[in-house]
Amino acid sequence: MKHLVFLLVFLLGWSSSAQVTFTAEASRSTLGINERLKVEFTVDANGDNFLPPSFEGLKKIGGPNQSYSQQYINGKSSFQKSYTYFFQPERRGTITIGQAEITVDGQVYKTSPIKVEVTAAVDTPNQSKAVAEAGSGIHLIAEVSKPKPYLNEGIYVVYKLFFSQSVNIRNWRPLDDPKFEGFWSQNINIDQLEVKEGEFGGQPFRYVELRKTVLYPQKTGELKIEPLSLAVSVEVPTDRRDFFGRRMYDVVEKNFSANTRTVDVKPLPEEGKPAGFSGAVGEFDFKLKANKKELDAQTSLELTSEVSGRGNLKLFNLPKIQTPSSFEVYEPERNENVRTSSLGMRGSISEKYTVIPEFKGEYVIQPTSFSYFNPNSESYETLQSSPITIQVNSGPERPKETQVASENDSNRPQNIISSKSNFNYIKLKTNLKEKDQSQFFQSPLYWALFFIPFLSIPFMLIFGKVKNREIDQNQAQLKRANKLAKRYLSEAKKNIGDSKAFYESLERALHNYMKARLKIQTLDMQKDKIQELLSEKGVSQEATKDFLKILESCELARYTPSVTEDMKNDFDKAAKVISEIDKEV
Repeated sequence: MKHLVFLLVFLLGWSSSAQVTFTAEASRSTLGINERLKVEFTVDANGDNFLPPSFEGLKKIGGPNQSYSQQYINGKSSFQKSYTYFFQPERRGTITIGQAEITVDGQVYKTSPIKVEVTAAVDTPNQSKAVAEAGSGIHLIAEVSKPKPYLNEGIYVVYKLFFSQSVNIRNWRPLDDPKFEGFWSQNINIDQLEVKEGEFGGQPFRYVELRKTVLYPQKTGELKIEPLSLAVSVEVPTDRRDFFGRRMYDVVEKNFSANTRTVDVKPLPEEGKPAGFSGAVGEFDFKLKANKKELDAQTSLELTSEVSGRGNLKLFNLPKIQTPSSFEVYEPERNENVRTSSLGMRGSISEKYTVIPEFKGEYVIQPTSFSYFNPNSESYETLQSSPITIQVNSGPERPKETQVASENDSNRPQNIISSKSNFNYIKLKTNLKEKDQSQFFQSPLYWALFFIPFLSIPFMLIFGKVKNREIDQNQAQLKRANKLAKRYLSEAKKNIGDSKAFYESLERALHNYMKARLKIQTLDMQKDKIQELLSEKGVSQEATKDFLKILESCELARYTPSVTEDMKNDFDKAAKVISEIDKEV
């Protein structure tokens, strides 16, 4: 009998503990960032040691408020205990409210996680009566400078907080920053907020410009500008009065959001669009200049193309310059001197080219054209630089084939066809000899060959002097190339840390080293040609492979980001392979 009673008591206790329910409920599954969220945890038993979750992504503005209720219906009792919180979202996105814990009769119970989706601010947020009263006399608006801009035309949006004379504002803080999808954007710093006088709805108001943002639309059609959301602390009158009968005030935090604005972006006209147009929109000037117009062959000069003015300076490419085919041109160095204000981008962008002429002579750098769209005149405009004459004084002469190519095309090297015939015509005349001819000894040919060595001695002396002069000239050219290679190698070492500048300098150093060691011109600077010449010089296949691998690494790394450690390794590899080739050549 005792065992039966014990079993009944155990089953009743187990049944009562199994019926304990502990739940979590959110007032909204989706809400705007300017709205409030109520979260309530409820247990149907008298528990202890309640542990709430961390509420990451939510700012607590109230709670926990505890409440109890117990009822007796038809002889049965019911008990409920709740913990209530009020929150303000701190960010957009999906926020997960974790598990809360409570202990009932030594047993720990947990709630299920709750997911809440926080969206951009809504125009009519849920709010209490006190909060609604606090919002009267306060308005947050967004003003757009131009509702129908062209593609890539600069506009700005300014957010203003208007408040009436009777409103006392204690403080404000941003709740959510708008996302300008479809725009290139940049915020304008406002160092000090200034209260200004204005009107809103025909009534006098004060206002503060809280934020300005410059926008450049990157696609056509209707684009939405999301609202800025603020939490503003406002003094609200109450029904209470102090000892002297003056009304008392409470500070209430009220959320404000500017309405969503829409701009209609117009496409650039197709009619009259120049062939070289690269997307520049604004008002610009263009010029091309050289830092020197007279120099020697195998020495460098700098050509700089520059666009200045107002418009989308960071959002288009500069035109490529045109140089004679006998000029060695390296990748340009881009420089930006641009400041952004509420009127858009102003300043200049430039590209600086390092150019090395191969032969002496007079060269002309042809004019370069730059086209842009002017939104004020709603038309395309084209600017053209002036031609630049470069005089190369000393150095090797240009081959005739190269001279012809330079006259025909000053922009790109051409495949040169020699002035000599590549195929000989069929000979129609024979050169037959008689079968019975005189002996060679003491013949005219014999005596001619006998005296030719003596007669050639003066010519050999003259030829030797000319040859020595050419050797001296080649040695001087070799010395200049070696000096230039060392210069670029040292420049590459200085640029470790700047991926683009480092690999451009390293590539120049390797090219000039090959020109010095293999005595080849820039037009022959091809990987197959380099491999063939190194093989003829007796350089091992491993050293040749390492050299070509470093050249490929330079070409690829200019367009991909690299860390400093990779640059140091590539620099050490370049120095090592140059040393190995020097030992083998």
